[in-house]
Amino acid sequence: METDEFEDTAFVNVNVRPYYAEGSKTLGYEVAEQLGWRIPAQVVIPMASGELLTKIDKAFSELVEIGLAEAPAGGWKVFGAQSAGCNPIAVALHADTDTIIPVKPTGIAKSLNIGDPAAGLYALEAVRRTGGWMEYADDDEIRAGIRDLARTTGVFAETAGGVTMAVLRKLVESGRLDPSAETVVFNTGEGLKTIDAVAGQVGPTHHIKPSLRAARDAGLLG
Repeated sequence: METDEFEDTAFVNVNVRPYYAEGSKTLGYEVAEQLGWRIPAQVVIPMASGELLTKIDKAFSELVEIGLAEAPAGGWKVFGAQSAGCNPIAVALHADTDTIIPVKPTGIAKSLNIGDPAAGLYALEAVRRTGGWMEYADDDEIRAGIRDLARTTGVFAETAGGVTMAVLRKLVESGRLDPSAETVVFNTGEGLKTIDAVAGQVGPTHHIKPSLRAARDAGLLG
């Protein structure tokens, strides 16, 4: 088969679907709106392809450009969070290179497992331009992040949220993120999607049969 036979064909992933890519900006819009049309000083964003990070940054830029939102003094900083089992963008930043080497993903943060991130270069550009940073967390750190968020806020995060929480801790401990500055940390999934990741540490409270009577007998219904 000739390799140029499909030269006008693209694999339709998130980076080729303009509605998905542009739609990711709504996270940035909603944050600014909920803060009273103000851009936070710092954001910590989970990264798979890197697309979400670049689009939140783009949303902030557009809101400021058209005068709908106010940027913080000195601008905002963008921080990226990856799983240690799939961290090619963060590794490239740490090595101070634009060469992103694809990896075979491992680890519990499956929603972030894109080993060849299409928007990785753009994520590097956004983080460098804003003066942010990237870090990554291993499986135990991710589980601890999920546990910390649940204990302190009542929010049960999916593993991607555990990644951002674990990375937030590392960024504060390393001094790269200012804990006194207004910071938004993105949890992009509900913990019930990845219950298997923490099932071994947080067992079920009740074992019941799948019926209303069983739930009532266990005292789970009023």
